[in-house]
Amino acid sequence: MPITDPRPLLLANARLIDPETGTDRMGGILIEDGVIRDSGSALVASAVPEGTEIVDCEGRVVAPGLVDIRCFVGEPGFEYRETLASASRAAAAGGVTTIVSQPSTQPVMDDPAIVDFLLRRARDTGVVHIHPMAAITKKLAGREMTEFGLLKEAGAVAFTDGARSITDALVMRRAMTYARDFDALIVHHTEDPDLIGEGVMNEGEFASRLGLGGIPVEAETIMLERDMRLVKLTGCRYHAASITCRDSLAIIARAKNEGLPVTAAVTINHLTLNENDIGSYRTFCKLTPPLRTEDDRLALADAVADGTIDIVVSDHNPQDVETKRLPFAEAAPGAVGVETMLPASLRLVHGGNVPLGALLKAMSTTPARLLGLPGGSLARGAPADLIVLDLDEPWVLDRDSLKSKCKNSPFDEARLTGRVIRTLVAGRTVHG
Repeated sequence: MPITDPRPLLLANARLIDPETGTDRMGGILIEDGVIRDSGSALVASAVPEGTEIVDCEGRVVAPGLVDIRCFVGEPGFEYRETLASASRAAAAGGVTTIVSQPSTQPVMDDPAIVDFLLRRARDTGVVHIHPMAAITKKLAGREMTEFGLLKEAGAVAFTDGARSITDALVMRRAMTYARDFDALIVHHTEDPDLIGEGVMNEGEFASRLGLGGIPVEAETIMLERDMRLVKLTGCRYHAASITCRDSLAIIARAKNEGLPVTAAVTINHLTLNENDIGSYRTFCKLTPPLRTEDDRLALADAVADGTIDIVVSDHNPQDVETKRLPFAEAAPGAVGVETMLPASLRLVHGGNVPLGALLKAMSTTPARLLGLPGGSLARGAPADLIVLDLDEPWVLDRDSLKSKCKNSPFDEARLTGRVIRTLVAGRTVHG
């Protein structure tokens, strides 16, 4: 982690967007000792301490750094795919100041000693904040629960089996009951593996035309419906890791209307791409869950705007050339995304689908609050984890420029508008 910059810093002439309060105004923000000391329209260069470094933002957006709560980091065990150092550099380049790692490492993040190892390595090698989610079940096998209390005490911020679903309802009920007693959050990937079968993309006409096995939306909705019943039974705090279709939105909305402690996320891929982007078997667009229809994508964007979907995540999942340069059915699912999450999502802002404030809230304030992490605010005393964003800078993504060790981006060669030009963690510039 970067140390605090000893000099005060003023980000002047900025468009300050605070998603926590819903404010959007011109002004400045003063940073000292790693925290926000002051902000507002009256804060100008003449009103700051002597020796303050002054940066003219020229009207660009200053907002809280993003908090990405679904990010695969290969360390320990899969360092050839991603390390804590490379993942944190990619995060910084994308304006992400906090990443929450998945437990699907080797060994699995199911023991307090492994959680402690990751936190120590993150402090030594990372340039952004890194927090681990621990496994719900030992070895992610879906059978025997881990020790939630000890793992939470060691530093785990939530519990998940990553991209694996727990199919045994009794195991899931016990895990939810256990989590409730520790006030722990269960984060679940809702895909029934039996319904997935040999499927590799969304079931429908397009899959038939490509000659590929399809995955029905029911693989997601049946598991999600079951989980909502178990939440009602146990009272556990529950987060759906990745919602992909209109039918799932109806399930989440109904659960929220019933007052259940439920939240849901959508990946940037499902917000900005659809099954047609697979085109002629583009394996960089092979994901889990799969890309759905354009109608589903538009419904997801509306759900972010109206709050049905609480959080937007990158679902950063690096895969190397050997696992992606294969026939579509044989290629590994997953895409890198922590560096492109915000630029890609700005398509929704420029297209009028989602207001900028709502998008930033779903990427910063809400995930921080859900996991009890600092950040996501421009309030006085809040951590100076900030981004400076140029909303209008046009650019073309070159995968070779990505900071991640793997380059499997579905946005390769995409034309994007809007880019993070500076990222600060604890008041210190880590990108830009």
